[in-house]
Amino acid sequence: MQDLIDKSFQDLESSVKNAEQEKTILKEAAETIAQSLIKGGTIYICGNGGSAAEAQHFAAEFVGRFLLERPGLPAVSLSADTSKLTAIGNDYGFAEVFARQVKALGREGDVLWSLTTSGTSPNILEAIKAAREKGLKTIFMCGKPLSNPPDVDIIIHSPGTNTPRIQELHLFYGHLICELVDTILFAPTKAKS
Repeated sequence: MQDLIDKSFQDLESSVKNAEQEKTILKEAAETIAQSLIKGGTIYICGNGGSAAEAQHFAAEFVGRFLLERPGLPAVSLSADTSKLTAIGNDYGFAEVFARQVKALGREGDVLWSLTTSGTSPNILEAIKAAREKGLKTIFMCGKPLSNPPDVDIIIHSPGTNTPRIQELHLFYGHLICELVDTILFAPTKAKS
């Protein structure tokens, strides 16, 4: 058991070290979200399984608060409403569960932030297509670089092939993005440093 614990710690440490190349793109993602919010936009977040839980988590950080006491920010997890998910899945197929919501709710200038460890989830890819058609900015968080990435504004990679480590990096990235957005919007003197 100790070997498993030691290996898991080493894997996470290695993942974080390899993810340092994403620092600039994480800043760009936070700036994109902040600019959308400044202009009255909404952040839509989606994912499947553990990524669905992270989508809900990040939406809650915006609507509630992260570290700063500040007004709630408009963010919606497209993974959270079981009535919508099951109705859309039943009537149109599971590949449409997020795209249909983007088509109904999204407006030009909003942001679609999608999370997928594989980078190939059909319902995520359909949501991205719908977002592009409606004029939303798109942030795509995935695992390793893809040979055929979707047409998005920002891709954030989590190096590696181990799903738990990818999800752990996504959680770290998401928290960092939330903190950066708070800093840009509510502590602008800190954002410059």
